[in-house]
Amino acid sequence: MNITWHGHSCFRLTERGMATVVTDPYNHKKIGYNELNLSADIITVSHDAPGHNHTKVIKKRKNGQHILTGPGEYEIGEVFVTGIRTNHKSKEDDLRNIMYIFDYNGIQIAHLGNLSRVPNQSDVKSIAGDIHVALVPIGGAGSLTASKAVEAIRILEPSYAIPMFYQTKECKLELEPLEKFIKEMGLDKVEPRPELNITSSRSSSETNVVVLEYAQESE
Repeated sequence: MNITWHGHSCFRLTERGMATVVTDPYNHKKIGYNELNLSADIITVSHDAPGHNHTKVIKKRKNGQHILTGPGEYEIGEVFVTGIRTNHKSKEDDLRNIMYIFDYNGIQIAHLGNLSRVPNQSDVKSIAGDIHVALVPIGGAGSLTASKAVEAIRILEPSYAIPMFYQTKECKLELEPLEKFIKEMGLDKVEPRPELNITSSRSSSETNVVVLEYAQESE
């Protein structure tokens, strides 16, 4: 299956013969980046904010469209989706964020949304099976800071960790830069790649950090 990053917390997940997912579509006038020109069978919204809920810009595909905004278990177009409610701000009981787990034939991708605290054991137990790819906010401003993102990655132990929600030249918000996260991970440099392709559900014993290039062009 294939993962591309379209800025901020927005990713497109695709696999032949299965539903296409777009996560957290944003309002480009308020967030920056280009206006999104994508289609999807499934749209997920981690929380109700302009950087994550601009669903109307995502075109429908031939089988219609499903917009997920809350916790639950869903099976759409051969993709299993689990929404788990987590906190968004600093208070433990402020549960306004939805973390989504996407299962593509055993390959599990976790989109952490705007998670603001390190996952606890209850969060981990809510996830059935191994996480192959974690899409992790790293920019602070209400979400995980770079250091907390590293803690979250160590707890979730994904095979791949892809940073999102950080400062770029296209982003209008004031967020922490990617370089701070790379340093916190103990890495010198990570070369961006246009996409991540995964062909096996086999888990890795080590987490590989993957930085995706901002996909400016339409699908």
